[in-house]
Amino acid sequence: MANVRELVTVDIGGTHARFALAQVSDDGRIELDEPQTLHTDDHASFQTAWEDYRARMGGTLPGDVALAIAGPINGDVIRFTNNPWVIRPAMVPEKLGVKRYTIVNDFEAVAHAIAQLSDEHFLHLAGPDQPLASQGTISVIGPGTGLGVAHMWRDGAGSYRVQATEGGHADFAPVDTIEDAILARLRKRHTRVSVERVVSGPGICEIYATLAAMENRAIPELDDIEIWTKGTSPTQDGGDSLAAAAVDRFCLALGSVSGDIALTQGGFGGVVIAGGLGYRIRETLKRSGFAERFQFKGRYEQLMASIPVKIVSHPQPGLLGAATAFVREHS
Repeated sequence: MANVRELVTVDIGGTHARFALAQVSDDGRIELDEPQTLHTDDHASFQTAWEDYRARMGGTLPGDVALAIAGPINGDVIRFTNNPWVIRPAMVPEKLGVKRYTIVNDFEAVAHAIAQLSDEHFLHLAGPDQPLASQGTISVIGPGTGLGVAHMWRDGAGSYRVQATEGGHADFAPVDTIEDAILARLRKRHTRVSVERVVSGPGICEIYATLAAMENRAIPELDDIEIWTKGTSPTQDGGDSLAAAAVDRFCLALGSVSGDIALTQGGFGGVVIAGGLGYRIRETLKRSGFAERFQFKGRYEQLMASIPVKIVSHPQPGLLGAATAFVREHS
């Protein structure tokens, strides 16, 4: 009988912290149990969230932990980009009561997962309907509370390397007059406007407010979840045509940014849209101008049209990828 070892895998974003137990077989296969999701706003620190999860699991947890964190992983103190928690890696064993740990950027973790997933875990979005390349660079992009970006390079012989980035903090570059107006609105409050301000879950609020102002409408006080819901629902089911226009504009911007990232990373082996938001609006993305904007790169339009663009359908790539990174580090 094959030996199975267990570890805790955690994916911490700006809004949620997801926990699961991962079973790792001798051959490296990883199986996750049912994840538990905690709200970061409900806990003063990661340690108190960990203690909450441990209590839910009966008071004991394995001695190994893999952490995927939404922010840069460097230095003695790790600060999250979109939540106030702080983690000091040197104190992880003491604070959590574990022996071994791995800490990776959240989209570095997603890229590790993408390297493991079979074709059945990807949905076609744009470009040729073919698998991701077995050799070359795959770009990974994920709009959520922020905008995650990473890339993964395959050697064609089964090995790969992952590189975390902070590409979501590149400058936002408008393509038309509506995006000029979005930028102008954001610039009133931010001296520098990154793509994350627009191409993220909360960014829909800025898009919606800009479109309302252009039509001289009063700007309703809606949060991002309400706008996403109204913008992807049929009018007869509570939809809102202005919210739908905002969602369509978001899809255009995501297409532009995804194409830019593929060009800068050399992601010609494929582009993967990851994260819950991309999956939830997958049908809207397919019908939108995403593909056209992705390819709208002047002299490189033909090259961009040759890149397969996928949406990952695995429910927890961050948890799977963090566990994968742990196994690679501690094997």
